[in-house]
Amino acid sequence: MKMLEMLGEFVAGMMSFLKKGEFNRVNEMIEAAFTDFLKQDAAYFNNLPIEKLTHHLLKEHNYSYGHLEVLAELFNTQAELYYRQGKNEESLVFYEKALVVLQFVVKESKTFSQEKENKVAQLQLKISDLRELEKK
Repeated sequence: MKMLEMLGEFVAGMMSFLKKGEFNRVNEMIEAAFTDFLKQDAAYFNNLPIEKLTHHLLKEHNYSYGHLEVLAELFNTQAELYYRQGKNEESLVFYEKALVVLQFVVKESKTFSQEKENKVAQLQLKISDLRELEKK
């Protein structure tokens, strides 16, 4: 729980830099967050196929659902970074990864969380909007 609170503060800081257009700084912060929170570099997770983002990480790396929530939040932040840079295809990939991981956590979790349900809905909306942009 403490890890998620720390991540929340960290993400809020990254979002403030995103709003200022400090994309390089946000990218560096994301890279550091992967190492700090998940003990792997961002490239490891970025290169994992979407179908290996859940069970694979739980079994082979002994990650918890909390780790997966962190991963979903970092993917979401990466997606937002790419979106603000006008890189819609890359943004879509990371929003989709965030959604898959978060939906897995919601499904497997034994407790209901309105906050997680809201995040799932937000991700689904962002993905839908980006897919519509691609069609145009």
